[in-house]
Amino acid sequence: MQKPKCNGLNNEVIYVKDRNFLDTVMEFEQQLESLQGQFHALKEFVAFMMEEHQSLQQENFLLRQRLDEIHAAEEEVLKQSELNAKKLSRLDIGEGYDNLARLYQEGFHVCHVHFGSSRKGEDCLFCLAFLNKQNG
Repeated sequence: MQKPKCNGLNNEVIYVKDRNFLDTVMEFEQQLESLQGQFHALKEFVAFMMEEHQSLQQENFLLRQRLDEIHAAEEEVLKQSELNAKKLSRLDIGEGYDNLARLYQEGFHVCHVHFGSSRKGEDCLFCLAFLNKQNG
């Protein structure tokens, strides 16, 4: 192989090629540094999001537990109120039945057919059936 002769023009071409190559390498280095910075920022963001995710999962778990406790308490209160309502309705039915039985004994109809009219001392099968139904 022969060495190229060194004249001014060839040196300039080689220098320009070297210069372009060096510029390309420097640009590539800047791009790598920029990517490295972006990658570091991305890693920090992912770490923050993972911590936030864990925190939200824990909060969600605690809120679900609290909600279950509230639902259980509401169900208990509902059961109690239903029992109380049944007791009250039994008392109400008992009071109403007593009033109707008293009216019947006083000689008035309590059936839907002749309600409030005088029985004239005769028993009414409708009234008796109604009173027996209410009693049972």
